[in-house]
Amino acid sequence: MNIYRQYQPALQEKPINLDELNPRQIVAELDKYVVGQHKAKRAVAIALRNRVRRQKLSEAMAEEVAPKNIILIGPTGVGKTEIARRLARLSRSPFLKVEASKFTEVGYVGRDVESMIRDLVEIGVDMVREEMFQEVREKAVINAENRMLDLLLPPYPKPVQPESQAPGEWSAYENFQKTREKMREKLRTGELDHRAVEIEVQQNRFPSFEIFSSAGVEELGVNMKDMLGGLFGSQKKRRQMRVDEGMEHLIREEEQRLIDTDRLSRDAIKRVEHSGIIFLDEIDKIAKSEGTTHGPDVSREGVQRDILPIVEGTTVNTKHGMVRTDHILFIAAGAFHVSSPSDLIPELQGRFPLRVEMDSLSEEDFVRILTEPENALIKQYTALMETEGVTLHFHDSAIRSIAHFAARVNDSALNIGARRLYTIMESVLDQILFEGEELADKQITISSDYVEKQLKDIVEDEDLSKYIL
Repeated sequence: MNIYRQYQPALQEKPINLDELNPRQIVAELDKYVVGQHKAKRAVAIALRNRVRRQKLSEAMAEEVAPKNIILIGPTGVGKTEIARRLARLSRSPFLKVEASKFTEVGYVGRDVESMIRDLVEIGVDMVREEMFQEVREKAVINAENRMLDLLLPPYPKPVQPESQAPGEWSAYENFQKTREKMREKLRTGELDHRAVEIEVQQNRFPSFEIFSSAGVEELGVNMKDMLGGLFGSQKKRRQMRVDEGMEHLIREEEQRLIDTDRLSRDAIKRVEHSGIIFLDEIDKIAKSEGTTHGPDVSREGVQRDILPIVEGTTVNTKHGMVRTDHILFIAAGAFHVSSPSDLIPELQGRFPLRVEMDSLSEEDFVRILTEPENALIKQYTALMETEGVTLHFHDSAIRSIAHFAARVNDSALNIGARRLYTIMESVLDQILFEGEELADKQITISSDYVEKQLKDIVEDEDLSKYIL
């Protein structure tokens, strides 16, 4: 039955123990997904390891050790976001990527900076909830099975005790139990998946509306639902569904019933406070140009001043409780083409003591990006076509040719880093991706000649290159 297979991988997955990884090993893990950028990997690996070290200190000393926030400086597509995202996944930390340019100064219409902490808490709650589900999943599945069996096979009319049964009643009860266990086996093997059952589901009658306030739509909206939920209440409705769909619904209900919601909020807040990572992208967009005293730059400086207390350490009110931001790790990133980190207000600069300049990607880097990472583009496209019975084989010369064209277009047009490989690969494989399973030849070899044939006219025509690649 699909529902059982669905839950097995999560139960069997063995997470990495971060305590056992030193900075060198953390860099090696990041190397599986990001090519080059050793300086950036080294900086984030040290920051991550310092968190582990801090947790081993006395409480008084640990309180004094502040995270060493990082600014990654480099053009788009060189791996800034990917390094931060993989770092968070490696450490199983709540991670939020947010563009600094989306925020507005207090008093202007738009998102306030505290919303990033509320969003991070929601991510932390989801992570902890999923872990708590893992703890109770086995019991939840058994409870859901029993509820489903009650729907498929009505329970025995009354409880039977051996010492008080009427003649033959005990044997009838035993037969009923045997039948029920046979049904349970059929339920687990999927033989009953297509049968229809009626299940009682909860329906929320709370009306949908939004209120705009300085606290943000997302926060006030949820609090209003919490306060008025009892007024509008909810109602139950019987819905007909297949057994496998019904089992998923019942398991979700049982999981929600078995977890401790108070512990959920406490654990989520603790994880966010001590392990949370916020990736502030496009921080260069809020840097104030030197000498400007009016226009949009004034608001940008206001956004910086609003961000400052969050990075320095403050307490933010969320629906799950008060959250301190003192030990959240902030990784900022920006291209800084027309500005520099020194254009940020001095107080904010001081809260990002580590600055790492990212390396521009060369043709050789593109070759490695196409082949080395575990999620390399060549591997992705090969796997995609295998789903339709088509086997792709790339010659080494073809891979180098793709890398050459990507580097060439980046030099002659806008440099978008490794993202250029997406457009190049789509153009090279356009016909193959379109025809897919209709292809007569299921074994396709991509050669350098094929790559040049697909791209030569586009690359040589500057107008075509500008709009297609």
